Amino acid sequence: MSSLYRIGQIVPSSNVTMETEIPAMLTARQAIRPERFTFHSARMRMKTVRKDELAAMDAESDRCAVELSDARVDVLGYACLVAIMSMGLGYHRDSEARLARKTLENEAPAPVVTSAGALVDGLKVMGAKRIAIVAPYMRPLTELVVDYIRAEGFEVQDWRALEIPDNLDVARHDPNNLPDIVRGMNLEGVDVVVLSACVQMPSLPVVPRVEAETGKPVLTAAIATTYAMLKALKLEPIVPGAGALLSGAY
Repeated sequence: MSSLYRIGQIVPSSNVTMETEIPAMLTARQAIRPERFTFHSARMRMKTVRKDELAAMDAESDRCAVELSDARVDVLGYACLVAIMSMGLGYHRDSEARLARKTLENEAPAPVVTSAGALVDGLKVMGAKRIAIVAPYMRPLTELVVDYIRAEGFEVQDWRALEIPDNLDVARHDPNNLPDIVRGMNLEGVDVVVLSACVQMPSLPVVPRVEAETGKPVLTAAIATTYAMLKALKLEPIVPGAGALLSGAY
């Protein structure tokens, strides 16, 4: 008998990709495993990817956690990696604990994952030491992301900031551009390529191609978040066509 799981997502109001890529992965998983999923979102206002707007948005995450726990979701995912990483080193731990506490106070406790924490933890699961990163953010915000990841114990050998300020434009970025961007990066000695350090920048369709071209495992924020959600649900973290982390190798 299959089990039904409710997936809760805290989403920036202008984000359209997390509600595309994560459902796509979990729907693909349904072809090989019996579990079934439904998807439920609460939104925080954010249009432009700027530090002040991200901080204001993050302040709305408590409300979103309570609203989603009203629906008795089984796991709750916070969708914006840069919002978390721009709030200070290690902030994903504070955010996850606080939001989980909000669901508990609402008498509907649910495990909470953030895309920021999921990316960090996914890199650790993969045994990564040295990585390369592609991010859509403006250079100052990308530098915050790079510093955050370095503080978690990883060497960032090379990185690219695509400098797209409008969040809807981030979603419009053609994932077919990503292989060319990666070809121009220094991947010597790199253990993992982070193809999209952002759940809004589409990347899932080209993950297998970049893995094949580089010979490196590829991770994205959306893939890491899906892995973290499945682990929180105590389900086998495997999804066909979704990169090394969800291949069953880990």
